[in-house]
Formats: sequence, C-alpha cells, structure tokens
Amino acid sequence: MEYDYIIAGGGSAGSVLAARLSEDPGTTVCLIESGGQGRDLLIRAPAMVAAMVSGRPPIHNWSYHTMPQAGLNGRRGFQPRGRALGGSSAINAMLYTRGHPSDYDEWADLGASGWDWQSVLPYFRKAEGNARGASPLHGATGPLQVGDQLYPRPISRAFVQAMGDVQVPETKDFNGTVQDGAGLYQVTQFHHGARKGERCSAAAAYLHPVMNRRNLTVLTHTQAQKITLDGTRATGLIVERGWKALHLTARREVILSAGAFGSPQLLMLSGIGPEDELRAHGIPVIHALENVGKNLQDHLDFTISHQSLRPDVVGLNPKGLLRLAKAGLHWRKTGEGLFASPMAEGGAFFRSTPDQPKPDLQIHFVVGIVDQHMRKLHLADGFSANVCVLRPASRGQLGLASSNPGHAPRIDMGFLSDPKDLATLMRGARLTEAMLQSPALAPWRGKRYYPHDGSDAGLEAAIRSHADTIYHPVGTCRMGSDADAVTTPDLRVNGLQSLRVVDASVMPRLIGGNTNAPTIMIAERAADLIGR
Repeated sequence: MEYDYIIAGGGSAGSVLAARLSEDPGTTVCLIESGGQGRDLLIRAPAMVAAMVSGRPPIHNWSYHTMPQAGLNGRRGFQPRGRALGGSSAINAMLYTRGHPSDYDEWADLGASGWDWQSVLPYFRKAEGNARGASPLHGATGPLQVGDQLYPRPISRAFVQAMGDVQVPETKDFNGTVQDGAGLYQVTQFHHGARKGERCSAAAAYLHPVMNRRNLTVLTHTQAQKITLDGTRATGLIVERGWKALHLTARREVILSAGAFGSPQLLMLSGIGPEDELRAHGIPVIHALENVGKNLQDHLDFTISHQSLRPDVVGLNPKGLLRLAKAGLHWRKTGEGLFASPMAEGGAFFRSTPDQPKPDLQIHFVVGIVDQHMRKLHLADGFSANVCVLRPASRGQLGLASSNPGHAPRIDMGFLSDPKDLATLMRGARLTEAMLQSPALAPWRGKRYYPHDGSDAGLEAAIRSHADTIYHPVGTCRMGSDADAVTTPDLRVNGLQSLRVVDASVMPRLIGGNTNAPTIMIAERAADLIGR
C-alpha cells in the first residue's frame, strides 16, 4: 500500500496533520494509531478523566512507568499517555493553556528559528474556536472548541478567592496579555449543539469530521514497528495489524507523531539514534544521532489533598457514588453538571520570588482527592491542590528496554536531579499550603492527607515521597539549528530525507503551562511547512 504521507501516531499532533494534509484531494494520507477510534463514552464524558488517567485498568492509556528516580526516594514514577485517536487529548483534563509568550522566543533563541511568539501565534489562533470570540490573541473559527467551564463547583471559585488572600490576584485569561494570576481554566469542550458538555479531543475537533475523505486512510489498532529507509531517505513503515506485518510505502514523507516517548523509541528501533544505545540492543546503526531520547523534560508536581466538610465535590463513598451516578444521567440528557467538569477546575500561575521574570509555578485545583494519579483511592469527599515547577532545570532521557517494538521504552525522568527544582517546588508548596488555610476554603477544609511537621526538612521529605508528573513530557527529539539537534526547525530529522517528527518531542525547552494546545499549534504550523 502506497501513500503520499504516512503518519505514525494518531494523537494530538497526528490528528491535526492527517486532517490538514488531506484537505488537498490530490494528496493521499495514511494515519497509523495503535489504539481505537477515540469515540466512546469514557472519552466523551470529561469527568471520566479520573477513570482513564489511573491506568487501572489501562483504558486508552499506555500506562508507562519510569525507572527508579533517585530524587524521589528511588520510586518508580507513573506516566499515563493516551492510546486512541486524539492521544493524550482523549484522556487529559482538557485545560487550554499556551505557556508564556517568551517561551517561544526562547525556542527561537535556542536555534528553533521561525518558532518565536509572533510566528506561532497565528497557528494558535487558527486552531482555536474560542467561545469568547475572536481577538488579537484568540481565534473563534478554528476546529478546536475552547471555552469557559459551564458548571464549575463553588469550591473552585473559593479557590480563586483563597489565592487572592496569598497575593495572587484573579485573572480571566491565562492566555491573555498577562499570564500571572488565579482563575478558572478554559477547556477544550463542546459548548453548544448536540455535543454540548463533551470533550473536544484533537480527534473530535479535526479528524472524526473528515474520516470519510477518500484520500485519507486511518488504521486503528495498528502498531508502527520500524521506519524503512533507502540510504538516507525514509521510504515507509513496517506496521503490525491483526498479528500481520504490513509494509506501507510513502511517496513523499514519513512523519512521526508518536509523542515524547513513542517518536524517539521508533527512531531507535529503526537504527536512528545513539550508537551505544542501539548496539546494546543488537540494532544495526543506520544513522547515528546521539541526542535522540535526550533532553527529556516534564513538570514535576506535588499534591496536597484535604477531606471536604461539604459534599459538593467528588467522593467515592456511597453517597458520593450515588451523586456521581445521578450526575452521569443528567449529563447524558443535557450535557450539563458535574460530568462536564474537567475535575481540575481552578488554576494559578505565579512567581516563586519577586525577581522572577515570569511565572515559574502553576497550580491545578482539583475537586476530588488525587493520590498517586487516582491509583490510590479514598472514600471521603475531598479536594486537592497540585503545584508544579514550570521550567525545570532537571533533564532525563529515554532509551530502549529491548529491540522488541512491543516493549515499553526505558524512561528516566531525572526528576530533582538539579537542586534548583527542589528549591522552587518548596517555595511553591509553601504558598499552596498557605492558600489552603485561607478562610475562603474553611467551609470545605477537613483533615489533610500526608501532613508533615512544617519544617523545611519535613516538606522536602514529603515532596520526595509523593511528587510525580503532571503529564507534560517533551523534548526527546529537540529541534534546533545546531549539528546536535535531532530535528531541524522545519522538523526534518537531521541528516535524513523525507522523515519528520511532529509532536511535543521537538520542543527545545518545556513551556510554562499545559502542553496540549502547544502540541496542536506545532502540528498546525508543520502542516504548512510540509505543504510548501
């Protein structure tokens, strides 16, 4: 089977690319996705993020685990990633943030020319269908439905007031002219029509509406195994579908959109990557590229949870489960209520010290108890505040566990390997603890889970015992203009022809916010670069 473009990975970037490239009826596109269609009720119901992100059972979730993390007392971290059309946008909290504009100017300064803020803003606007309407910073007609939460809990509004008590003022738009402040997140959700209240994943926004195009082939439950090359030119993919191996050939390009873990893994399985890593697993070195899998970055997050004295939050006790069941039925009929909630309703961006040039900490305020990614359950009603370091100095790396494409990659996040991250996270945790003691939250505030003695040593011990990812891994196929970059600024794999990477792995540096909207932006711009 032969196509013009073959895209490996139907996640946020792959869904966008497949839709945009197939707009030309004279171009044939094949999209490969290891998971399913991304249309079922668990994905469409926003509140079901709590069921999917835990990976127990691994529904639409790769459910990766890291290597033991020295900075986290030797614990193995958990890394949920989406496995369906839409990728992680099918299992995330739907939060729409872009980071700080200067993050993209820093990309350009690091050698990713053409990715400065003024160059990427048009692609954010192109993607965005914001319910607030068009403005110089926002788009109103794009496929990705973005808008204010329809039914936030009263506690989330109290959270915004509590942040004001610790000198973080309210903001109405984290993607406005000033990022600093506390407020309610905008979310990627359908806000009107027959799908009101449903998740708007990248697949729902871009791909599902065009699946009937004659020039677009979407192969779900199909696993990419290896890139085929003729000399230095990528010619196609070997894939496994229904226990059979198929060779798909690409007339123009092969594009990897398998994410910060999947794209470097597929490169290495194909003989493209660090020589020592490939030889250790008996893989012939086709193209030595030392930094494939390096530069891994993620937002390390520390969660503080309390029981709630009021029942207008999420709880897994009998009364709470009955409320959830009723809320689910109400949502099915109307698209309204608790089931339309992203769960992480409130948020804040703030600075660890006054001399910081921009926010370096973020809070996600969740209307339920979050313990080990919902892998440890509590029966009580409760709420949580998650604080993370936005631009970590620590770096990790991704390698292979074996030459078998069915084996998960070897993931070392390198959390807290740079001491600056611990110092920043401790300052963020102190402010979060103070916020949670605000009178605004007194009607809800019950006992705290995992309290510490209040000392710096006690807080550090709590962080090392409980912190983990907030699900934003990037950087493993870094783009740049230097010889050591994995990809060039036009996203081509360095030294090879007809092979690109288009996903969060190309980010030179982690942005200061949630990564889904930036990943969609990358794919929007990539579609223009590829179509030239």
